[in-house]
Amino acid sequence: MTYTGRYLSAALLAFALVSASGCASTTKQEGTGEYIDDTVITTKVKAAILNDPVLKVAEINVETFKGVVQLSGFVSTQAMSEKAIAVTRAVGGVKSVKNDMRIK
Repeated sequence: MTYTGRYLSAALLAFALVSASGCASTTKQEGTGEYIDDTVITTKVKAAILNDPVLKVAEINVETFKGVVQLSGFVSTQAMSEKAIAVTRAVGGVKSVKNDMRIK
């Protein structure tokens, strides 16, 4: 292998390593796969809330980060808040639920 060939191989290897580490997750940032998983969880939770006859009228926002779902917004009663948490916990992939909902 020539000097130029070695240099090119080393440069390509360095680029591959930097590119691969760009997809890794940190405590404050998700990797690509985790982002997709969280998007799927968020969509499933929103669908479960909308399909529940009691909750579909509530103003509930859903965000997911690394499987932890945060519910925020407004509900009419404490029972609706508890129901939203229960419905969310039943969705596959949900690791835990943070409740930031307010009763209006």
